[in-house]
Amino acid sequence: MIELKNVTKTYDLQRGNSVTAVHNIDLEIRQGDFAMVIGRSGSGKTTLLNLAAGLTRPTSGHVTLDGSNLWELSDSELSALRGQKIGFVFQFPSLLATLNVFENVVLPSTFGPKLPKALVHERAQMLLTQVGLADKFNAYPRQLSAGQQQRVVIARSLINQPQIVLADEPTSNLDERTECEIMELFRELHSSLKITVVMVTHTHQLVSYGTRCVEMAEGRILNGS
Repeated sequence: MIELKNVTKTYDLQRGNSVTAVHNIDLEIRQGDFAMVIGRSGSGKTTLLNLAAGLTRPTSGHVTLDGSNLWELSDSELSALRGQKIGFVFQFPSLLATLNVFENVVLPSTFGPKLPKALVHERAQMLLTQVGLADKFNAYPRQLSAGQQQRVVIARSLINQPQIVLADEPTSNLDERTECEIMELFRELHSSLKITVVMVTHTHQLVSYGTRCVEMAEGRILNGS
């Protein structure tokens, strides 16, 4: 599904210096995986996620999604591929304060496959029900708890029916109880919707929610069972 082959990413710094965030990594994410990418801060796991998403261009190596080399695509083709096949959940919800919950959820459909408005609205209602926010359609982000806001983001990530969801530390800003609730939600959606999930975390206790663990340190993959 997603394959990174001999991928290195080096960032140029000031005064001719540079730092290599990931070193010559090989990783295959298979359809149906719930892969937990674990590592300390600075281990390269967020860079790995951005490379897999086609948000960051590798310095060397190849990144493919369903056989397509991401960096052989035009900008418009790459954007369309992301919109159709990948959903994103980040550490902070980044909901638009001027839009209500329903409007935030349907927003990515503007950039995804062109579908009838009625179908998009029906899908949004279904997703909000699945994430436990059936009574919050018309609420605004400021009226929601941090956990509820993250549930909205999860629903939003699924509105275009992506094959894969990439999540970067989605629970690190939550209390322990809410963290468990969000992780259970991810596990339920992974099972019921048959989606592939790649989640970055620094918390070892969360690894058990996934179906495999990819451990990183100093920009290298230590194991990818």
